[in-house]
Parts: sequence; structure tokens; C-alpha cells
Amino acid sequence: MKINKMWRFLLFLPVLVSCGPQQNQTQNDIAVPVSVIDVKKGPIVQYINSTGTANAASQAILATEMAGNYVLAVNPKTGREYKLGDYVAKGTAIVRLENPEFINTISVETKKLNFEIAGLEDEKQKSLYEKGGVTYRELKNAEVALAQAKTSFEDAKIQQQKTEVKAPFSGVLVDIPQITNYTRINAGTNVVTLMDYSKLMMDVNLPEKYLTTIKLGQEVNITNYTLPEDTLKAQISELSPVISTETRTFKGKMTISNPDLKLRPGMFVKADIEIARKDTAIVIPKEVIVAGARGKTIYIIEGGAARRRTITTGLENEKSVEVIEGLKANSRLVVKGFETLRDDSKVKIVK
Repeated sequence: MKINKMWRFLLFLPVLVSCGPQQNQTQNDIAVPVSVIDVKKGPIVQYINSTGTANAASQAILATEMAGNYVLAVNPKTGREYKLGDYVAKGTAIVRLENPEFINTISVETKKLNFEIAGLEDEKQKSLYEKGGVTYRELKNAEVALAQAKTSFEDAKIQQQKTEVKAPFSGVLVDIPQITNYTRINAGTNVVTLMDYSKLMMDVNLPEKYLTTIKLGQEVNITNYTLPEDTLKAQISELSPVISTETRTFKGKMTISNPDLKLRPGMFVKADIEIARKDTAIVIPKEVIVAGARGKTIYIIEGGAARRRTITTGLENEKSVEVIEGLKANSRLVVKGFETLRDDSKVKIVK
């Protein structure tokens, strides 16, 4: 009985031995599907990133300069009273104050007439003086009277302008307190907040090591998560020469061009500041690099098989990396399927 069992084991053993190498050979012959690109030379830019809040370049809270009955003006573009979000051109009246007693007191029309009369008298005295009909003193008295009338008239016009709250710059209405029309309000009452955010400002803290790299006027790319497809342009407008001992950073200010008003004041944005550039370099996608004990490696295709290459990198950004050593232009770089590759793996190139 024991002999029969031994024979069965010996007969079965060659079968196991013969199956092992064949199975391994089959596995080695399996071609891994990969996608490749031809390595080309091109430009690459390296950035540092900073984040911050965008604020309107111009903002004003407009208040009344006198007491009167509040009247919200009508927007000529819409035919209705001004509302939040309306655009207002510089010099446009947004709120009027009705105060008949004040208008009577400043007497604009009377002072205008006095100014005109003083002008006529001055011309008369000049004509008479040239003919010897009046003294030099009388001529000068006429000039003084004209100057006084002009000053009085211009002062009255200035006082009259206080009955209107006008936009000091072109912008958008972002706050209008709820006040019922014809309600009497006091001088110094806030009636509207106006913002111009066709340009925005942003404060940033920049790493100390870039103090001599970042320059005034340097262009910056601005993005916001709500506008993933839009990149706005900004410029470095101010730089502090002082390093913070706590954060080892220095302060900077950026002016963001926002002509289409895509960014809104208060939005959290990201700034990409260029710190280095090369116009010609071997550039590959950052995602194809495998970091490990051997360093940074990539796979290229040679003779129908994958070849592992250890590379040295230079400039980089979010998507691309410059390769300084280990890769030549026109090599066929594996960009998909490299995760399962080994050196000398057979590959099948697919789109």
C-alpha cells in the first residue's frame, strides 16, 4: 500500500515541475497596454503660489452733508429707483435731499444775478477809465465787487450741491440702507456704498528666499475655484523690503485687472507668481514620474519593451516638469499604463 502511494507521488511530481516554468513564461509574454507620447522640447515656467482675498480698488460709503427729506434717484437706464448691483457713472446723483428753506437761504439765483450785474459794471468802469471818465480807485472797486459777487455765487453753488449725493467715481452700488422716500434725515447719514472692482487689490505674504526674485510690475496669474476656466492677470504693485521674523515672509500687494467684473470683492483667490522660465527644455507631464528608492523614474519604449530611466529634474509647475538628465528628445514616453510596468516589460501601444 505504501509503495503504491509513493509511485503516485513520483508520477505526479513531473507534471507539477513542467507546469511552473510554462506558466511563468506565459505571464512574461503578456503585453501591457500603454499610451505614449513623443518627447519634445518646449517652454516651461515655474511659479510660487499664494492665496488671499481680493478687495475692491475703490470703495466709498457716501453720507449726506446736510439735513433734508430723503429721495432715492431714478436710474435713467432702467427707469426705476436705483437698486443694489446697478452701475453708476462718476458724477451721477444717487440720492437727493429736499430742503426748501435751505435753498431759499443760499439764494443761488439771486447771487447769480448779482454776479452778472457786477460783471456789467466792471466792463462799464473799464470803458470809462480808458476815456478818463473814472478814477483808478473806482475801477478797482468795480473789480473787487465783481470778485466778491463771483465768490458768493460759486459758494452758493457749492452749498446747493450738498442737496445731492453723487458718485465720486464710476462703480457698482453694493449697499443702499432702507430709508423711506421723503423721510427727513440728518447730515452725516450713510445712504449708499459704492465700489469700483474693475480693478481689485490683494495682499500676499511671500517666502523670504524670493525677496530678490520677485519684482515690481511682474505679471501674476489669478484664479478662483468658482471660475476654473478663467485666468485673470495681475501685477505686483507694492513690495515690502522687510522680512517678518515670525513667518520669514515679506508682504506684497497685487493689482488685479477685472474688466468683465468676473471676480467679486471678498472672493478667495490663488496667485501664481513666475519665478523662473526656460524657453527651450525637455518637458514632460509631472504625473508620469514615479518616485522611489531609485529616485525619480519614467518609462520609455525601445524595441517593443518598456525601459526604465532614472531622471534628474529642474523647473516644474503643477502640470509639467523639466528633465535635465536621463531623457532625450524624441523618445517615446509612456504616459498611461506605467503603474504596472517593470524594466523590459513587453508592451502594446494603444491610443
